[in-house]
Amino acid sequence: MNLLKSLTSMSFIIMLSRILGFIRDTIIARIFGVSIMTDAFFIAFKLPNLLRRIFAEGVFYQVFLPILSEYRSRDSEEEIRVFISIVSGSLIFMVAIVVIIGLLIAPWIIAVTAPGFDNATEKFVMAIKMFRVMFPYILLVSLTSLMGAILNTCNFFLVPAFTPIFLNASMISFMLFAECVYSHVPIMGLAWSVIVGGVLQCVYCALFLEKINMLVIPKIQFYDNRVCRIYRSMVPAIIAVSSSQISLVINTILASFLSDGSISWIYYADRLMELPIGIFGVTLTTVLYPYLSRFISKKNYQDYSCLMNWGIRLCFILSLPSAVILGVLSEPLIITLFKYGKFLEFDVLMTQYSVIAYAIGLPGLILSKVLTSAFYARHDIKTPVHIIIVVLIFTQFINLMCINLLKHIVFSVSISLGAWLNAGLLYWKFKKKYLFQLLSGWWFFCGQLVIALIILCVVCLGLLMYISDWTQGNIFYRLIRIIVVLILAGSSYCITLWFVGIRLKDFIFLSREEDSFD
Repeated sequence: MNLLKSLTSMSFIIMLSRILGFIRDTIIARIFGVSIMTDAFFIAFKLPNLLRRIFAEGVFYQVFLPILSEYRSRDSEEEIRVFISIVSGSLIFMVAIVVIIGLLIAPWIIAVTAPGFDNATEKFVMAIKMFRVMFPYILLVSLTSLMGAILNTCNFFLVPAFTPIFLNASMISFMLFAECVYSHVPIMGLAWSVIVGGVLQCVYCALFLEKINMLVIPKIQFYDNRVCRIYRSMVPAIIAVSSSQISLVINTILASFLSDGSISWIYYADRLMELPIGIFGVTLTTVLYPYLSRFISKKNYQDYSCLMNWGIRLCFILSLPSAVILGVLSEPLIITLFKYGKFLEFDVLMTQYSVIAYAIGLPGLILSKVLTSAFYARHDIKTPVHIIIVVLIFTQFINLMCINLLKHIVFSVSISLGAWLNAGLLYWKFKKKYLFQLLSGWWFFCGQLVIALIILCVVCLGLLMYISDWTQGNIFYRLIRIIVVLILAGSSYCITLWFVGIRLKDFIFLSREEDSFD
């Protein structure tokens, strides 16, 4: 299987999903602006996302996929079906308990995660109501993630990558329909659209599982040895994922004490960051992880090492230009995507500061994802756990020391610095523990990248000088203009890479592994 082809296809789908996400946020910004209602919505929406990353995409996916790859290499299809049935039953049981508890103690959860919200204010009350509506989404998305892991193991990468589109489409459809029917669009309806999107995601993945005969009826059986193995591995994995999510919760707590709008500025900056992280970081690790796990299960360490070199090279060649574009073109990007209706010039400036700080750490964030997948594929979860705890302490120290000076920008700065610390420690441990070596030619490769990045930066600055007013025109005119600018900037980077000797064929990695169940 040509992994570069899979990576390209997935990147296109995820880019489509991110574009829909930006359209969603643009509509939210236009209809609701930056207000106490949007702060309440983003707080309520952040918490289910946090637990989604712990139970679904974080812990469960990282632990379940390499174990499934191992069993798949030696067990029959029927045995795999039984295993999936027991695992899905256990997942539903655990997450359902969390959902029930969360619904019961919703006021205390909001009070702890956003203590800056006055308990008597409308913002606090609305945050609780929207939290209770959206919190069951973690059960739906956990099932979607489980099904996605199964499909990824079978090399159906495009199907799980398509699932976020349903959530964005649901939220966009509600807002457009509600705005046409009502003069005042209720933000509570936006919360309900999240649940509808979760149901659509589950149904979509289930249809494809049925096609490959892997759709099973969940069964609860806690004492199965294979499930117990997952439970044991989940303990350090929960610590690893929870540590990074705890950092986000602490950031939210601290931000709630800042001026109104701070949480929204952070959210919009984070949305811009998620575009390259989703297109390149998530896509790259999604393609790498199943094959790394498969190579380890078959003790094919040579291909494992070659694939990691392939992944790290692609990480740099994709993440570094993304960071340059995001940092230099942050203002036109924010204006194009968000500056409509109640989103003011001051909001653009505050969001821009966070985006620039985020851009510094973008390559570190993506590299950390690639290196972490290498440890998880070896069933080594403890090493990333120890490192992420160190990073958590480091980032919160920066937050506490600099929040009075940098205000909401401090969170972007600490995340960026922590990302580079995380990537450096992960690489150091990976090289020391597993004797990993980069292939020859890395210094020359870095020199080629530096030349291409300098040209890219010059082109971006020239475009900024050429277009003086980015607020002209409606949303379609602005989108067309920013797309043309991004194409020109990206083309200059690609052409320079070609002139310095980097070719597309250098990044084609052909896997010799079988693509279906034995």
